[in-house]
Amino acid sequence: MKTTLVCSGGLDSVSLAHVLAAEGNLSRLVSFDYGQRHTKELTFAAACAKRLNVPHHVIDLRSVGASLTGSALTDDLDVPDGHYAEETMKVTVVPNRNAIMLTIAYGVAAAQGDDAVATAVHGGDHFIYPDCRPTFTDAFDRMQRAALDGYADVALYVPFVHRSKADIVREGARVDTPFDKTWSCYKGGEVHCGRCGTCVERREAFNLAGVADPTQYQDPEFWKSAIAEARV
Repeated sequence: MKTTLVCSGGLDSVSLAHVLAAEGNLSRLVSFDYGQRHTKELTFAAACAKRLNVPHHVIDLRSVGASLTGSALTDDLDVPDGHYAEETMKVTVVPNRNAIMLTIAYGVAAAQGDDAVATAVHGGDHFIYPDCRPTFTDAFDRMQRAALDGYADVALYVPFVHRSKADIVREGARVDTPFDKTWSCYKGGEVHCGRCGTCVERREAFNLAGVADPTQYQDPEFWKSAIAEARV
């Protein structure tokens, strides 16, 4: 199954890239520059494509991202600290981001003769990101099959949509994913901050998976108090 993978350069998508490559199914990576403050993630996506010897398509969506206002990922707003389960994390939502990216990825896959588009959305995303939920991915798959009817048969592959980020870490470890060559932090500093929602989730996932975390964090212990506070 020749598969186009939407790859941000983060832990989830890079792990899925290595899983697909190990299965012989990875065809190409598609990444997006939408003006995100953590644009350095694209460097990690490029390194992944080079490591796995597949084409890397980088789509310039900066003009689109400039119109998707109100998110801490694209506007001059502070990225909040804490766990994803907190209400404050909704400021990291970029409206319709996955729908926009997947639509383009489907076009690339159809044009290149691929059989599937893969994205590493997972169960931990469901609380905060509506375009990561099974109701969205199921509906989107049906829509794209209608959009390409008679031209191409491209399926949506979301192997982690009902699984946790810890499961992704386990799967990534199974195929020797170089976790230190992935980028998650929304603040885009020199090293992972350890305090934003995606850093907290990343650190927690390694702990739950029982896999050593090679990531360097500015605040490596903050995740414990953030998780405890989110459970109150």
